Amino acid sequence: MENRRIAVLGAGNMGRAFLRGMLKAKWASPSRFVATTRTPEAAKALALDLAIDAHTDNAKAAAWADVIVLAVKPQILPRILDEIAPSVGPGKLVVSLAAGIPTSLIEAALPGASVVRTMPNLPVLVDAGATAYCFGKSARREDGAAVRSMLESVGTAHEVDEYLMDAVTGLSGTGPMYVFQLIEGLADAGVKVGLSRDVAMALVMQTVLGSAKLAMQSGEHPARLKDRVTSPGGTAITALHTLERGGMRAILIDAVEAATNRSAQLGQASAKK
Repeated sequence: MENRRIAVLGAGNMGRAFLRGMLKAKWASPSRFVATTRTPEAAKALALDLAIDAHTDNAKAAAWADVIVLAVKPQILPRILDEIAPSVGPGKLVVSLAAGIPTSLIEAALPGASVVRTMPNLPVLVDAGATAYCFGKSARREDGAAVRSMLESVGTAHEVDEYLMDAVTGLSGTGPMYVFQLIEGLADAGVKVGLSRDVAMALVMQTVLGSAKLAMQSGEHPARLKDRVTSPGGTAITALHTLERGGMRAILIDAVEAATNRSAQLGQASAKK
C-alpha cells in the first residue's frame, strides 16, 4: 500500500481517527495522504496536527488519490458523490464509512470504481473499534487485504455479506451507546448506595473493561463466566434475578432490532434521493 495515494473526504472525528490509525501503522508515508474538511480553518489545523496535506476541495482530492475514503455523513454522501464523480475513474478503490448507504448507490455514482462498504463504531477514536465490511459487485477481491489492514489500524475488522450490514449497524455501530448507558446507570446505582460519583464511575469503567478483556482472552462463553460470579445464595444471583425480572436481555434484543430496522430505513431513504 505504500505506493498508493489516499484521500479521506470529510475528516471529522471518524475520518481523523482513520487517518491517525493509518499513519501510526505506516500504511503509507504522510506525503501520500490528503484530507478534506468543510472549512479552510479546519483544514489548516488538521494539516498542522497530522503533518499531511489538507484542503476543502473534494474533487481535487479524489482526482489525486488511488484510494478514496468517504468519511462524510450519510445524509450528504449523495451530494459528495455527484461532486467527485468526474474525478473518479475506473479502478480506484472507494471505501465508504457512511452508515446505511448501500454499495449499489455508490457504484451507480462512480462507475468502474472498486467499492467497499464499512460500518465502524466510535471506539476507533481510541484504536479499539469494531468494524464490519463488505464488497460491492464491482469490488476487486485483491483490495480486501488493503481494506482489512486499514480497518485493523483502528481496531478489529470482520467481513460480512452486505445484507447483514444493517444488523452490524444495530449491534456494534450503535453498540457504544448501549455500553455508555450501562456505565452511566451502574454509576448512578453506585451513588445511590453511598459511593462518591468519582469512585463509582472509576469502579464501573474498570469493571466493564476488565470483564470484556476476560471474556475475550478466556474464550469462555459469557454464560459460563456469569456462572463463575453467581455463587449460591449470594449477591450476584440476587442481582441477576432482578435483571431477569426486568427483562434486560429482551430490552437489549429489542433495541438492537429497532436500530437495525432504522438503519435499513435510512439506507432506503438515501437511495431514493
